[in-house]
Amino acid sequence: MSKINVVVWNEFRHEKTKDSVRELYPNGLHATIKSFLDLNEDMSVTLAALDDPDQGLPDEVLKNTDVLIWWGHKAHKEVDDALVQKIRNRVYLGKMGFVALHSAHHSKPFKAIVGTNGNLSWGRNQKEIMWTMMPSHEIAAGIPDHFLLESEELYSEPFYIPQPDALVFGAWFEDGHIMRAGACFHRGAGKVFYFQPGHETCRSFYNPYVQRIITNAVRWAKPNGFGYEITDRCPHITAKTVDEFDA
Repeated sequence: MSKINVVVWNEFRHEKTKDSVRELYPNGLHATIKSFLDLNEDMSVTLAALDDPDQGLPDEVLKNTDVLIWWGHKAHKEVDDALVQKIRNRVYLGKMGFVALHSAHHSKPFKAIVGTNGNLSWGRNQKEIMWTMMPSHEIAAGIPDHFLLESEELYSEPFYIPQPDALVFGAWFEDGHIMRAGACFHRGAGKVFYFQPGHETCRSFYNPYVQRIITNAVRWAKPNGFGYEITDRCPHITAKTVDEFDA
Protein backbone atom coordinates (compact mmCIF):
# COMPACT_ATOMS: atom_id res chain seq x y z
CA MET A 1 0.00 0.00 0.00
CA SER A 2 1.34 3.39 -0.99
CA LYS A 3 1.49 5.69 2.02
CA ILE A 4 0.50 9.35 2.20
CA ASN A 5 3.61 11.37 2.99
CA VAL A 6 2.54 13.97 5.55
CA VAL A 7 4.68 16.81 6.90
CA VAL A 8 3.46 18.60 10.03
CA TRP A 9 4.99 22.09 10.08
CA ASN A 10 4.99 24.18 13.24
CA GLU A 11 6.67 27.44 14.24
CA PHE A 12 7.68 25.63 17.44
CA ARG A 13 8.29 28.89 19.28
CA HIS A 14 5.57 29.09 21.96
CA GLU A 15 6.55 25.68 23.34
CA LYS A 16 10.07 26.96 23.95
CA THR A 17 9.12 30.22 25.66
CA LYS A 18 5.84 29.65 27.55
CA ASP A 19 5.57 27.17 30.44
CA SER A 20 1.80 26.80 29.98
CA VAL A 21 2.26 25.72 26.36
CA ARG A 22 5.21 23.46 27.15
CA GLU A 23 3.14 21.66 29.77
CA LEU A 24 0.39 20.95 27.26
CA TYR A 25 2.64 20.13 24.31
CA PRO A 26 6.07 19.21 25.74
CA ASN A 27 7.44 18.07 22.38
CA GLY A 28 5.57 20.65 20.35
CA LEU A 29 2.12 20.93 18.82
CA HIS A 30 3.40 19.24 15.70
CA ALA A 31 4.64 16.20 17.66
CA THR A 32 1.21 15.78 19.23
CA ILE A 33 -0.43 15.87 15.78
CA LYS A 34 2.13 13.38 14.49
CA SER A 35 1.41 11.02 17.40
CA PHE A 36 -2.21 10.47 16.37
CA LEU A 37 -1.54 10.48 12.64
CA ASP A 38 1.09 7.79 13.21
CA LEU A 39 -1.72 5.42 14.24
CA ASN A 40 -2.79 5.24 10.60
CA GLU A 41 -1.05 2.60 8.50
CA ASP A 42 -1.64 4.56 5.31
CA MET A 43 0.38 7.58 6.52
CA SER A 44 4.09 8.32 6.87
CA VAL A 45 4.49 11.44 9.04
CA THR A 46 7.49 13.70 9.57
CA LEU A 47 7.97 16.95 11.48
CA ALA A 48 9.26 20.34 10.36
CA ALA A 49 9.76 23.63 12.20
CA LEU A 50 10.59 27.22 11.37
CA ASP A 51 14.04 27.11 12.97
CA ASP A 52 15.09 23.93 11.15
CA PRO A 53 17.49 24.25 8.19
CA ASP A 54 15.65 25.65 5.18
CA GLN A 55 12.77 26.40 7.56
CA GLY A 56 12.06 22.68 7.72
CA LEU A 57 11.15 22.33 4.04
CA PRO A 58 14.20 21.88 1.80
CA ASP A 59 13.38 20.99 -1.79
CA GLU A 60 13.98 17.26 -1.30
CA VAL A 61 11.42 17.20 1.55
CA LEU A 62 8.86 19.41 -0.15
CA LYS A 63 8.87 17.47 -3.42
CA ASN A 64 8.06 14.24 -1.54
CA THR A 65 5.24 15.76 0.56
CA ASP A 66 1.70 14.70 -0.31
CA VAL A 67 -0.03 16.75 2.42
CA LEU A 68 1.44 19.69 4.32
CA ILE A 69 -0.16 20.55 7.67
CA TRP A 70 0.66 24.08 8.84
CA TRP A 71 0.48 25.69 12.29
CA GLY A 72 1.81 29.23 12.71
CA HIS A 73 1.05 32.20 14.93
CA LYS A 74 3.56 34.86 15.92
CA ALA A 75 6.24 34.42 13.26
CA HIS A 76 4.29 34.46 10.00
CA LYS A 77 6.53 37.22 8.61
CA GLU A 78 9.65 35.10 9.05
CA VAL A 79 8.55 32.49 6.53
CA ASP A 80 10.59 32.92 3.36
CA ASP A 81 8.62 34.22 0.38
CA ALA A 82 10.44 31.88 -2.01
CA LEU A 83 9.32 28.92 0.09
CA VAL A 84 5.74 30.21 0.06
CA GLN A 85 5.80 30.33 -3.73
CA LYS A 86 7.06 26.74 -3.91
CA ILE A 87 4.28 25.58 -1.59
CA ARG A 88 1.65 27.45 -3.58
CA ASN A 89 2.89 26.03 -6.87
CA ARG A 90 2.84 22.44 -5.58
CA VAL A 91 -0.74 22.85 -4.39
CA TYR A 92 -1.90 24.48 -7.62
CA LEU A 93 -0.30 21.72 -9.69
CA GLY A 94 -2.09 19.07 -7.66
CA LYS A 95 1.14 17.63 -6.26
CA MET A 96 0.34 18.42 -2.62
CA GLY A 97 -2.62 19.16 -0.36
CA PHE A 98 -2.55 21.84 2.34
CA VAL A 99 -4.22 21.77 5.77
CA ALA A 100 -4.14 25.07 7.70
CA LEU A 101 -4.80 24.90 11.43
CA HIS A 102 -5.99 27.66 13.75
CA SER A 103 -3.77 30.78 13.41
CA ALA A 104 -2.58 29.58 10.03
CA HIS A 105 -5.45 31.68 8.67
CA HIS A 106 -2.85 34.48 8.71
CA SER A 107 0.03 32.35 7.42
CA LYS A 108 1.73 33.33 4.20
CA PRO A 109 1.06 29.99 2.45
CA PHE A 110 -2.67 29.95 3.24
CA LYS A 111 -3.14 33.54 2.10
CA ALA A 112 -1.11 32.95 -1.07
CA ILE A 113 -2.92 29.75 -2.00
CA VAL A 114 -6.49 30.77 -1.21
CA GLY A 115 -6.20 34.47 -2.05
CA THR A 116 -7.22 36.28 1.13
CA ASN A 117 -5.98 38.59 3.87
CA GLY A 118 -7.20 36.02 6.39
CA ASN A 119 -8.54 38.60 8.84
CA LEU A 120 -11.07 37.68 11.51
CA SER A 121 -12.15 38.67 15.01
CA TRP A 122 -10.96 36.92 18.16
CA GLY A 123 -11.36 36.94 21.93
CA ARG A 124 -10.91 35.03 25.18
CA ASN A 125 -10.69 31.26 25.53
CA GLN A 126 -14.16 29.80 26.12
CA LYS A 127 -16.47 26.88 25.40
CA GLU A 128 -17.01 26.08 21.75
CA ILE A 129 -19.56 23.85 20.08
CA MET A 130 -18.43 22.49 16.73
CA TRP A 131 -21.36 21.77 14.41
CA THR A 132 -21.18 19.43 11.44
CA MET A 133 -22.64 21.42 8.56
CA MET A 134 -22.05 18.86 5.80
CA PRO A 135 -22.26 15.33 7.26
CA SER A 136 -21.92 13.73 3.81
CA HIS A 137 -18.45 15.20 3.30
CA GLU A 138 -15.42 12.90 3.53
CA ILE A 139 -13.84 15.07 6.25
CA ALA A 140 -16.94 14.66 8.41
CA ALA A 141 -16.76 10.86 8.41
CA GLY A 142 -17.19 9.52 11.96
CA ILE A 143 -18.02 12.95 13.42
CA PRO A 144 -21.33 13.50 15.31
CA ASP A 145 -23.70 16.34 14.50
CA HIS A 146 -21.88 18.43 17.13
CA PHE A 147 -19.24 18.15 19.83
CA LEU A 148 -17.96 20.34 22.65
CA LEU A 149 -14.52 21.86 23.18
CA GLU A 150 -14.33 22.94 26.82
CA SER A 151 -11.82 25.71 26.10
CA GLU A 152 -10.76 27.20 22.77
CA GLU A 153 -9.75 30.66 21.61
CA LEU A 154 -12.69 32.62 20.24
CA TYR A 155 -12.43 33.09 16.49
CA SER A 156 -15.36 34.93 14.98
CA GLU A 157 -16.99 36.22 11.83
CA PRO A 158 -16.53 38.21 9.81
CA PHE A 159 -13.82 35.89 8.50
CA TYR A 160 -12.32 37.33 5.32
CA ILE A 161 -11.89 34.28 3.15
CA PRO A 162 -13.25 33.54 -0.32
CA GLN A 163 -16.50 31.61 -0.47
CA PRO A 164 -15.56 28.03 0.51
CA ASP A 165 -16.19 25.26 -2.00
CA ALA A 166 -17.54 23.27 0.94
CA LEU A 167 -18.33 24.41 4.48
CA VAL A 168 -18.00 21.23 6.52
CA PHE A 169 -18.02 22.66 10.07
CA GLY A 170 -19.35 25.75 11.82
CA ALA A 171 -18.60 26.87 15.36
CA TRP A 172 -20.64 28.54 18.08
CA PHE A 173 -18.93 30.11 21.11
CA GLU A 174 -20.41 30.75 24.54
CA ASP A 175 -20.20 34.52 24.01
CA GLY A 176 -22.60 34.01 21.09
CA HIS A 177 -20.14 34.39 18.22
CA ILE A 178 -20.13 32.10 15.18
CA MET A 179 -17.34 31.01 12.85
CA ARG A 180 -16.94 29.13 9.58
CA ALA A 181 -14.64 26.67 11.30
CA GLY A 182 -13.98 23.98 8.70
CA ALA A 183 -13.75 25.17 5.10
CA CYS A 184 -12.58 23.43 1.92
CA PHE A 185 -11.12 25.12 -1.13
CA HIS A 186 -10.05 23.85 -4.54
CA ARG A 187 -7.19 25.80 -6.06
CA GLY A 188 -5.89 24.72 -9.43
CA ALA A 189 -5.62 20.94 -9.19
CA GLY A 190 -5.04 21.00 -5.42
CA LYS A 191 -7.12 20.92 -2.25
CA VAL A 192 -6.98 23.10 0.87
CA PHE A 193 -8.72 22.65 4.22
CA TYR A 194 -8.84 25.29 6.97
CA PHE A 195 -9.76 24.11 10.48
CA GLN A 196 -10.17 26.60 13.33
CA PRO A 197 -9.40 24.77 16.65
CA GLY A 198 -5.83 24.55 17.92
CA HIS A 199 -4.83 27.47 20.16
CA GLU A 200 -1.53 26.76 21.86
CA THR A 201 -2.94 27.06 25.41
CA CYS A 202 -5.90 24.74 24.73
CA ARG A 203 -6.14 20.96 24.62
CA SER A 204 -7.98 20.76 21.31
CA PHE A 205 -5.39 18.55 19.62
CA TYR A 206 -6.10 15.89 22.27
CA ASN A 207 -9.81 15.84 21.42
CA PRO A 208 -10.65 12.60 19.53
CA TYR A 209 -13.02 14.35 17.14
CA VAL A 210 -10.47 17.03 16.29
CA GLN A 211 -7.96 14.26 15.69
CA ARG A 212 -10.41 12.40 13.45
CA ILE A 213 -11.16 15.55 11.44
CA ILE A 214 -7.47 16.26 10.82
CA THR A 215 -6.92 12.62 9.88
CA ASN A 216 -9.86 12.71 7.47
CA ALA A 217 -8.57 15.99 6.03
CA VAL A 218 -5.22 14.41 5.19
CA ARG A 219 -6.92 11.66 3.21
CA TRP A 220 -9.21 14.17 1.47
CA ALA A 221 -6.42 16.59 0.57
CA LYS A 222 -3.89 14.09 -0.76
CA PRO A 223 -3.08 14.33 -4.49
CA ASN A 224 -5.44 12.45 -6.79
CA GLY A 225 -2.68 10.60 -8.61
CA PHE A 226 -3.34 12.03 -12.06
CA GLY A 227 -2.35 9.87 -14.99
CA TYR A 228 -0.84 12.89 -16.71
CA GLU A 229 1.41 15.80 -15.81
CA ILE A 230 -0.36 19.02 -14.90
CA THR A 231 1.68 22.04 -15.89
CA ASP A 232 1.67 25.75 -15.20
CA ARG A 233 2.79 26.42 -18.78
CA CYS A 234 0.56 26.79 -21.79
CA PRO A 235 1.53 23.93 -24.16
CA HIS A 236 1.10 26.25 -27.15
CA ILE A 237 3.81 28.65 -25.98
CA THR A 238 7.28 27.86 -27.25
CA ALA A 239 10.23 27.57 -24.85
CA LYS A 240 11.81 30.62 -26.42
CA THR A 241 8.68 32.66 -25.87
CA VAL A 242 8.47 31.47 -22.25
CA ASP A 243 12.08 32.43 -21.61
CA GLU A 244 11.48 35.87 -23.04
CA PHE A 245 8.33 36.27 -20.97
CA ASP A 246 10.06 35.19 -17.73
CA ALA A 247 12.92 37.60 -18.37
